[in-house]
Amino acid sequence: MSHLTRPTRGSASTGVRVGLGVPGFAHPLLAPAEWAELTRPGTPLKWVVLNVANGPGERPDPHCLEAAGRLRNAGVRVLGQLDARYGVRPFGELVRDAHRYVDWYQVDGYFLDRCPTERTALPEVRGTAATLRTLVGDAHLVLGHGTHPDPGYAEVGDQLVTFAGPWSDYRWSQVAEWTAEHPPERFCHFVHGVPRGHLEEALRIARWQGASTLYFTDRVEGAGAGAPWESMPAYWDEIVSRIGTGVSE
Repeated sequence: MSHLTRPTRGSASTGVRVGLGVPGFAHPLLAPAEWAELTRPGTPLKWVVLNVANGPGERPDPHCLEAAGRLRNAGVRVLGQLDARYGVRPFGELVRDAHRYVDWYQVDGYFLDRCPTERTALPEVRGTAATLRTLVGDAHLVLGHGTHPDPGYAEVGDQLVTFAGPWSDYRWSQVAEWTAEHPPERFCHFVHGVPRGHLEEALRIARWQGASTLYFTDRVEGAGAGAPWESMPAYWDEIVSRIGTGVSE
């Protein structure tokens, strides 16, 4: 099968700390249980994306302030969502929103959503990333490509989202060979529509492909742009247990 292109990668990643990267739930008023669940002790979270209104919004949101504060108090890294629009969004708008996230929500870094993937856009993304890193001390920067980008992007982001899409595509997906030059901690996979009965298979594919930051959900695409990610999967407790007990070998 195509996702077995590098079977040795899985065995080499034994002992790697697998964790969850949450691409962002609905607003805390609409998903209070989801946001509260993220602060439960022992949940293997690496970071959570805060998306107030397709960005930081026009003014501080008290509900998002509270949610972000609870996460930080629980030791969870909070990332501000910035929509790069595949490289067409003006640099000034991105920096304005980045400043708002720092000033209002004291974020720990940024999730650059819809990040370009082609080599020609690399200089501009590199410059944007350099500016973002000046705004937050020890900023964590995740590039939300959703597919394998040009290898040069690995020099720009702390982590790259190299898959974001449905289970029907993920189970037959292939991994780019250049990713073998980097540790699993550098790569993230977001997969929606994963049936409970295929959860172990999904985890196995992630191990084979060398990604240690994951978000799997049984939710499917709907009318809203972020619909699959706006609420927790029905098997949240199960995936937390599997990952938290070290099911990563």
